[in-house]
Amino acid sequence: MTETVQNSRIASGSYDHHEVEAEWLRRWLENDVFRANVDPEKPPYCIVLPPPNVTGALHMGHALNSTLQDILIRYHRMSGKSVLWQPGLDHAGIATQTVVERQLRAEGIDRRDLGREEFLKRVWAWKEQSGGTIVGQMKRLGTSCDWSRLRFTMDDHSSQAVLECFVRLWHENLIYRGERLINWDPASQTALSDLEVDHEEREGELWRFAYRVKNSSQEIVVATTRPETMLGDTAVAVHPNDERFRDLVGKQLEHPFFPARIFTVVADDAVDPEFGTGAVKVTPAHDPNDFAIGARHGLESLNILTLDAKINGNGGEFAGLDRFEARKEVKRRIAELGLDRGSESIKHAVTVSQRSGAVVEPMISRQFFVQAKTLAQNAQKTVAAGDTELIPESWKKTWDHFLDNIQDWCISRQLWWGHRIPVYYEMKRMETIVRKQAAELGIKTSAAIALDSGASPAYVLKTALATLPDDRIREFSTASVENLAAVEPDRYIQEEDVLDTWFSSALWPFSTLGWPNDTQELKHWYPNSVLITAFDILFFWVARMQMMGVHLLGQVPFKQVVLHAIVRDEHGEKMSKTKGNVVDPLELIDAYGADALRFTLASMTTLGRDINLNAKRIEGYRHFANKLWNAGRFVLRAIAEYGTPKNLEVEPTHPLNRWLLTDIGQTAARASQELGRYNFGAYAQETYQLAWDRYCDWYIEGSKSLLRDETYREETVAVLIRSLEAILRMLHPVMPFITEEIAAALPTEDDKFVTLRGFPVEAEFLIDEKAHSEFSTLVEGVHAVRAIRGENGLPANQPLELLLDAADNSPLQNPAWLSLLQALARVSALTKIRADAAPEFSGTYAGTTFQAWVPLSGLVDVRSEVERLEKVIKQAGADKTRAEKKLANADFVARAPADVVETEKRKIAEFSQIVSKSTLQLERMRRFT
Repeated sequence: MTETVQNSRIASGSYDHHEVEAEWLRRWLENDVFRANVDPEKPPYCIVLPPPNVTGALHMGHALNSTLQDILIRYHRMSGKSVLWQPGLDHAGIATQTVVERQLRAEGIDRRDLGREEFLKRVWAWKEQSGGTIVGQMKRLGTSCDWSRLRFTMDDHSSQAVLECFVRLWHENLIYRGERLINWDPASQTALSDLEVDHEEREGELWRFAYRVKNSSQEIVVATTRPETMLGDTAVAVHPNDERFRDLVGKQLEHPFFPARIFTVVADDAVDPEFGTGAVKVTPAHDPNDFAIGARHGLESLNILTLDAKINGNGGEFAGLDRFEARKEVKRRIAELGLDRGSESIKHAVTVSQRSGAVVEPMISRQFFVQAKTLAQNAQKTVAAGDTELIPESWKKTWDHFLDNIQDWCISRQLWWGHRIPVYYEMKRMETIVRKQAAELGIKTSAAIALDSGASPAYVLKTALATLPDDRIREFSTASVENLAAVEPDRYIQEEDVLDTWFSSALWPFSTLGWPNDTQELKHWYPNSVLITAFDILFFWVARMQMMGVHLLGQVPFKQVVLHAIVRDEHGEKMSKTKGNVVDPLELIDAYGADALRFTLASMTTLGRDINLNAKRIEGYRHFANKLWNAGRFVLRAIAEYGTPKNLEVEPTHPLNRWLLTDIGQTAARASQELGRYNFGAYAQETYQLAWDRYCDWYIEGSKSLLRDETYREETVAVLIRSLEAILRMLHPVMPFITEEIAAALPTEDDKFVTLRGFPVEAEFLIDEKAHSEFSTLVEGVHAVRAIRGENGLPANQPLELLLDAADNSPLQNPAWLSLLQALARVSALTKIRADAAPEFSGTYAGTTFQAWVPLSGLVDVRSEVERLEKVIKQAGADKTRAEKKLANADFVARAPADVVETEKRKIAEFSQIVSKSTLQLERMRRFT
């Protein structure tokens, strides 16, 4: 360690988490404490940080995810492994482009006027100045990544990996250009992945209208929430077993606006007879279910929308209208034609873009796709074989279901910010194919017309890409690691689209380690040890990393995948800006400290169960930090008064000291075991109970008696120091800041940062099972006296006489335990007696190996105590009745939040216990009146 900590901050100052956390973050970073080095002599341990968006800010999901990862990283670093926690940032294609476009609009600039090259310069400038704010915020949380290795999904190394991956998949025919239904964001003007959309429940209208059967008086009524899409209808579908429509299957229908359209009733199992009218309109180009129906029945897919969500030429008289204006106009015209059959209000899911907030349109579009089936099958086999373990195991069934039904992955985005797709179009070859197609068709195709008109190469290419079949386009397409457009600009034109952000992040476990180069880091840390992430990106990210890792490297990317739940508000509601219940972790860090927030998140983490975050819990663990601080102050005062022991490793003789060291060793073993199982909550509770209950409450209080005895003074100071230092090491993975501060003030032989010291192991400490077992009898004895005090209304500081009858095998036959009992129970006099000599008017307690009495004569006014107990019983009974009446009210139970109902149930149990205990005490007291 390069600096000496001023002990006065602990010895004389109150705990200020702002000061402590800022100080230790600075020291860690200045001393490069978290640097990872390839060390073949140590077992490797590696986690890659799920890369947050470069536009992002720390939210509770990040705080939970980073806390759990940091606990593991610090624990394994302290356990002697060669540890790498690889940080990085995602370029967030849509989000980042949206931010910069917004800035340009404020300046009155359109990006298309600026041009692609100049626009990208602006994006990079923004990224350097403002991007990555979240990195500083994560550091405040205490994340111990090797920040010198910070990667970005568009840095040179990542770009090389993306290029290599794309080219390999292209030449293996696993990437193709095809026409399929995709999510289209009309505001951002790009395709979206399923992860980039939200499904919001909104008030809507289920509208009914009729299609007439040709040459008949019959009609079939359909229901829809998107009336404007009827302009692209090419069929009506019913369930094959629905008797209502059996005679209509195969009949032709009249489209009210397009009389020439071939339009039939088809039978399909996908139709839900219970929804709406039981008959559904089929718009293959604008609905994923309809697209599937259309594929099964050979229906035409008729696109009716422009890219900015206006009705195109296929919409006839409605062309040029915005989609929502067209909705109103279609309803009006249908009503005029006498085909309106009414409507009803409903709540339904509406798909919206996460970035722009615009309603997303399913749309037929030519995009680049990855053939996911082949990759998914190999990834699925690795999990089935146990090469990668999913934790909790319950997710495996969901994993298999998803991969069994996986669809091809749309990887192209109509953006400028991102990895430009490395596909190049050979212009001469394209011209040959365009003219050949025109000759085969015997007509002037639009691409051929563009060629003959002398249009720009870019326009001709765009026309060819929109009109040629996919197999013909591939004839003049090539994917290359070379920039062919730069080498031969007149011969090749590069694809305009960029890759989906998830394409680069799918390579994250190995691109960050240097792949496709054969680096030492890749050899040492791949596969990664574990991935910690939220369950909601299991398929969008985890599955894709698994597919790419297995396909490109022949190995799974990680040995284990731990899926944690989400952080909700204190009422169990999902946090959202709309609800106004979003909790900012930075505000919590300011208020309570990073250590308190981290401990709260860890203590509440049970895999598979969501966290309902309550500020009172965080405040409670802030008190825990303060408790540790005061423990450190106590130890430093003991050192100042009695001096530093010559030998901190001395084997103590007093049973209390021997009990504590044994307990620390056993707790360390359990803590390690829980971390190995990813039981973060159990690890937190083990360390909390050791530190607060057993060290701060029991041991420190007991040590005060030992420090007054010269026989045990030096060994007790040594145990105070040694045990506190061990507890700090045990707590360090979850509370890194305060543990560094207190440990640095202790006079231990190891002056390294705590994060570089060893995690406690049981072998460090003596094992005295006898002392460990006997301690429970001391606790029982203290509780006996406290129980008698409580039952008889005696103050905590009231000196008491204790009469004790201990069995021959009782630890309370040992003078060392007896003197501690007297000190901890605040007993002024302790006398050993036989049971038959106990005074009748006394409080009594029957222990496991002893019987205790406290004479009450002169301490308790029996008549007043009887009156007090009667009042207590009456009040508790009334409170119990009040709570029971609430629960008997069906309206209250139905309308009250679940936590309020549970509180009333707890009250009934608590009041019942008060009545029961007080009644027994009252009966005993009445014997003495």
